[in-house]
Amino acid sequence: MAQRVFFATSEVYPFSKSGGLGDVMGALPLAMHKNGIPTTVISPFYGRISTSNYQIRLTITDLPVGYPWAPITADVYEADYHGVSLYFIHRGEYFDRRFYYNDPKGDYFDNAERFIFFCRAAISLMERLGQPPAIVHAHDWQTALLPAYIHFLRRWNPFWEHTGTVCTIHNLAFQGRFSSRLFADSGLPAEAWNMNGVEYFGDINMLKGGIAYADAVSTVSPSYAREILTEKFGCGLDGILRSREADLHGVLNGADYVVWNPDDDPYLPCRFSADDMSGKRRCKKHLMAELGLDPELADRPLLGFIGRLRGQKGIDLLNSIIPELMRLNVGLVVLGEGNFVHEARLMDLMEDYRGRLAAVIGYTEDLAHRMQAASDIFLMPSRYEPCGLTQMYALRYGAPPVATAVGGLRDTIVPWPSDESTGFIFTESEPMAFLAAIREAVALWTEKPEYWQSMMRRAMNQAFTWENACKQYAEIYRRIRLRI
Repeated sequence: MAQRVFFATSEVYPFSKSGGLGDVMGALPLAMHKNGIPTTVISPFYGRISTSNYQIRLTITDLPVGYPWAPITADVYEADYHGVSLYFIHRGEYFDRRFYYNDPKGDYFDNAERFIFFCRAAISLMERLGQPPAIVHAHDWQTALLPAYIHFLRRWNPFWEHTGTVCTIHNLAFQGRFSSRLFADSGLPAEAWNMNGVEYFGDINMLKGGIAYADAVSTVSPSYAREILTEKFGCGLDGILRSREADLHGVLNGADYVVWNPDDDPYLPCRFSADDMSGKRRCKKHLMAELGLDPELADRPLLGFIGRLRGQKGIDLLNSIIPELMRLNVGLVVLGEGNFVHEARLMDLMEDYRGRLAAVIGYTEDLAHRMQAASDIFLMPSRYEPCGLTQMYALRYGAPPVATAVGGLRDTIVPWPSDESTGFIFTESEPMAFLAAIREAVALWTEKPEYWQSMMRRAMNQAFTWENACKQYAEIYRRIRLRI
């Protein structure tokens, strides 16, 4: 494909990141580029964007957007990211904020305006650059109106006549649902306001618009693609997703093993590999000292949890069984932020089990790497998990996961007691099932150390690379191009 693919995303690592979306968008465009597909990324220029390691230059200062008032314009910054062109759209009142989408009080009141502005600025930018994209690939609700805009632009603007669109759902629970009053100025025609378009129970639903109007819809694992067609996991959009089932694809994310590799990780006090795992024990002792855990626990399993402290990630399940875990004489380390109730509960529990439980509220990349390297068993009790990258990292760092049998966790973990097992799976999102799976893992770690070592090696040798995802997306793009 000679013509360029444009990715539109609200975050891209290492410039901006709040979770897995940032990691994906830092890796997938590079993999596309390396596989011969010219790729460009468009993302917001946030006030907290990381610019230290890359030269970012201002290239456009008068880009017309026209939303939410006619004369409004955007500034555009550009950077070269290992051969991939990145364009950052900036307007101070929308993006110069401490957080990306919300502050501790809740979502920003103007999120709809912020990302309608971003989508319209992306359209203007692509037109300014001059060459029509072959594919515009939108990611999550923040960019999901792009396929809707392009669907209608193709009718009357020759520039967009042969541009195809893909909308990828990274997490269906976040849909960009806002008051209907925002539709009138969005730039979409009146006919988009219907039950098969962006309208959703009297509101505008931006993700629904992407699902409705994209030439293809994808999500980030095969299992999640099947799950979201059901009422249980469909988050109210299972009906329109079933209507697009023929165009719905489950493409498993990959892991960036350049960034996440214990054999060459600058954040670790000592490196290790599947061939020489001795450094993992030293990483464990180092982290325990760093976080103030009792040194006597070095000879017991260290359990790790990294993730948002929200119901989706099952942090309430973990909090409810911590007293039982402490009776197993294990150590537990937790890293994340989110719901204040869950944060406060963790802090209370840490007081009760000082020296055995260490919880760090927040997120830093370096500590996440050290925790993966130090953990013997990694916990992922998610109620749903579109793909999950953290379990892929845990596997590579020799920490067999205990995880719920949902979404990408089901697709990436081979459950015990198979001879090929790489972790442990439980089926019901309830505390006792979670606790039973952990007990099983701790018993195996304690009673069959040789088998545990072989499970670790199998886990570390798993390779969820981006090559397969690139091939699948290239085929999706090819089919779209044949249709338009």
